[in-house]
Amino acid sequence: MTSTNKAAKGAVKGVYSFGNGTAQGDASLKNLLGGKGANLAEMSNLGLPVPPGFTITTDVCTAYYDNDRRYPPGLREDVEAALAHVGVEVGKTFGDAKNPLLVSVRSGARASMPGMMDTVLNLGLNDETVVGLAALSGDERFAYDSYRRFIQMYSNVVMEMEHHAFEEILDGFKDEHEFFLDTDLKASHWKEVIRQYKAKVEDVLGKPFPQSPDEQLWGAIGAVFGSWRNDRSETYRRLHNIPESWGTAVNVQAMVFGNMGETSATGVAFTRNPSTGENAFYGEFLINAQGEDVVAGIRTPQPLTRSAREELGASLEDAPSMEEALPDAYAELTGVFDKLETHYRDMQDIEFTIQAGKLWMLQTRNGKRTAPAALKIAVELCEEGLISEEEAVQRVEPESLDQLLHPSLDPDAPRDLLVAGLPASPGAASGEVVFYSDEAERLSQEGRKVILVRVETSPEDIHGMHAAAGIVTARGGMTSHAAVVARGMGRPCVCGAGDLKIERDAYEFSVAGRTVRKGDMITVDGGTGQVFLGEVATIQPRLSGDFAKLMGWADRTRKMAVRANADTPHDVQVARDFGAEGVGLCRTEHMFFEAERIVAVREMILAESEEGRKTALSKLLPMQRSDFEGIFRVMKGLPVTVRLLDPPLHEFLPHSQNEIEEVANASGMDAKKLQARAQKLQEFNPMLGHRGCRLGVSYPEIYSMQGRAIIEAACAIAQETGEPVIPEIMIPLVATEKELALLRTQINEIAQTVIAERGVSLDYLIGTMIELPRAALTADKVAQYADFFSFGTNDLTQTTFGLSRDDSASFLPDYLRHKIFERDPFVSIDTDGVGALVAMGCEKGRQTRPDLKLGICGEHGGDPDSIRFVQSLGLDYVSCSPYRVPIARLAAAQAQLSSQKQA
Repeated sequence: MTSTNKAAKGAVKGVYSFGNGTAQGDASLKNLLGGKGANLAEMSNLGLPVPPGFTITTDVCTAYYDNDRRYPPGLREDVEAALAHVGVEVGKTFGDAKNPLLVSVRSGARASMPGMMDTVLNLGLNDETVVGLAALSGDERFAYDSYRRFIQMYSNVVMEMEHHAFEEILDGFKDEHEFFLDTDLKASHWKEVIRQYKAKVEDVLGKPFPQSPDEQLWGAIGAVFGSWRNDRSETYRRLHNIPESWGTAVNVQAMVFGNMGETSATGVAFTRNPSTGENAFYGEFLINAQGEDVVAGIRTPQPLTRSAREELGASLEDAPSMEEALPDAYAELTGVFDKLETHYRDMQDIEFTIQAGKLWMLQTRNGKRTAPAALKIAVELCEEGLISEEEAVQRVEPESLDQLLHPSLDPDAPRDLLVAGLPASPGAASGEVVFYSDEAERLSQEGRKVILVRVETSPEDIHGMHAAAGIVTARGGMTSHAAVVARGMGRPCVCGAGDLKIERDAYEFSVAGRTVRKGDMITVDGGTGQVFLGEVATIQPRLSGDFAKLMGWADRTRKMAVRANADTPHDVQVARDFGAEGVGLCRTEHMFFEAERIVAVREMILAESEEGRKTALSKLLPMQRSDFEGIFRVMKGLPVTVRLLDPPLHEFLPHSQNEIEEVANASGMDAKKLQARAQKLQEFNPMLGHRGCRLGVSYPEIYSMQGRAIIEAACAIAQETGEPVIPEIMIPLVATEKELALLRTQINEIAQTVIAERGVSLDYLIGTMIELPRAALTADKVAQYADFFSFGTNDLTQTTFGLSRDDSASFLPDYLRHKIFERDPFVSIDTDGVGALVAMGCEKGRQTRPDLKLGICGEHGGDPDSIRFVQSLGLDYVSCSPYRVPIARLAAAQAQLSSQKQA
């Protein structure tokens, strides 16, 4: 019985072997083998040149943490057997002084997490095996270069020494001997560096660097499993919603060497351009190097293709492409590209090594890409016949569309070029210069836009990169850590800006005699690789081409409508341009804050009699009517849900003496009486006080004015355009059916009066927002008086949890860190609690009224995970901010496809 069959029947092994054209696993075991292990097995089965090795499964990682970081019984024996098999495959023995097998130990989570977890290369080297490696290879320099790399990497990853301790030794040695590149050092030099490295380890840790290959192996395995829960991995998982329970696999693989001279190399490549989606090979490589050199930004890599080199303007002598420098290996690699992309039916991110002219494949995975690239690749793969329209719709992350919906640099705007580097991740952003990730995070939390400027980034910078609006590095290429992570996050990034001289401790950088300090404003254009001093003007995006095509496919697929939360004709037009099919929430209170209106609003609030309130409301009526006319005109017959006044009156109260006097002059009331009235209206807990429908009960003239304004505007636009207008009047914060019954009767009377006055035939709906637990629990009764329910999940979350959205930001990070909350409940709906109330509201409401229209208009209406949840409840529509409408359209299509699969 094969391992695959055993896995299918539940008898799961802890170790799976691969390489030399065969493998015990395949891509179907991704959850067990992790992405890297599954793809190594798959490439082996495809007959590609994969160095032999084995994968320790994610089940072992789970057991490791469940059992106080102890390995399950029998694992050591399984690893020893698998390691011996690798030795047989390559004709070497692990730990043998004369013919040593050296291995790499790498992580491999189910979801790609580039740079987040730990890797150790050249494992198995010690003072004896390095001599054997030198004799076998005939290249002493290569052997000792590999040994110093191993000491540095192992000491950092496994023994937790700071990386810079070794960099200081190496930089000092190079300065002393006037060497510029690592490749300038000979074997004798590396021996001296190694001596200093080992002395540093013993000085810092009080123990010598481990010489036992067996001790090294298990130390590295433990470090990789341990890195699943390090700070940067936890940050990345939180940002990308990757469950901790998934765990990581460990891949142990025979080493192949790209640092064996001028016929050896290492590289990272993509089968298509991950920034633009262009169907052209894209990547970088380094001759006489190991993989860490490419991604770490220590050396600037060379382009993969001749055309890329020519575009970058580099001369052949300075940076020959792989196509030119190693043409045979390049030709073989392009064949592998075609085979892998056709097999996986997606753009691949590939790591490879060339050892003495022979190509070896170390990894393939679906490549991280920008939103424009994701769109282009999905559409083109569909048009090439590799995937269907439905698959294309599922290939683009809805949240990534946010990258497309924001401005880019205005080509006509003046700009002051500081420096140019590599266009590593497209997009444009302006912000204050910062040099440290912790500071970037802190300032971002204060609402300030920052640009993170670094010599190069490392995985420890993940939180700062996420917080920054853009990223600039002095070192690194198009496949460096900064570039890959920035593209995945949708952050504009410029890498390899080598003219930058960064003095982080002085909080400044200089370029061409100019100095830029912390807090100064710069602008990053990741599409051109340029950095400008100051803030450069931007233009709005144009959404057409691949975007329009994919969104058309999504619209044909989805069942739920997508509306927008919009309060002005301008916002409504933006929403329509983004494909909104109606307004799901028009908040009328937002219309009250304009300068010429706030005085009348305050006059109405502070009036001591109904007559006084009506006088003030008569000033507001034409203003409100004009607002609604503008919105109905833009929507051209699409439904518009208008929420009647909701916030507590205290939000509109005057605060200064000047404001009191302004209201006094407008109303003819005494200023002191007005001030006393304002103090009387103050509430201790206004968000649970006199607001929403409670205002309509106490002051029916407010809702009467608004109802009249809505219906008059609808009649006027229906007469003007000859098209039907569909106003949906929403009564907020209902807790009992009696509130809704009372106010529905009042609004109906006003509506019928206006319709009779205007002589127009008009259909309208009256419904409510379900935002209190009691309303959800008694939805069957509430539905007697509602034509629709709109779930206001912002307040429903607040009232269910007893959390203030405005005040909880100070402690919610603690809840997320301690895993009390898996997600911020104000960002993604709490399906167990709040979601249960929504489900109950839907079920009970439709028991009473089967044709009850159901929607959601809280911020969750634009969250893809929340959209998947409400799709399962059968909601008719979601409503979100205008700029999230495309995200919701795509997420609703994906939710529909997911539900069809499960059916």
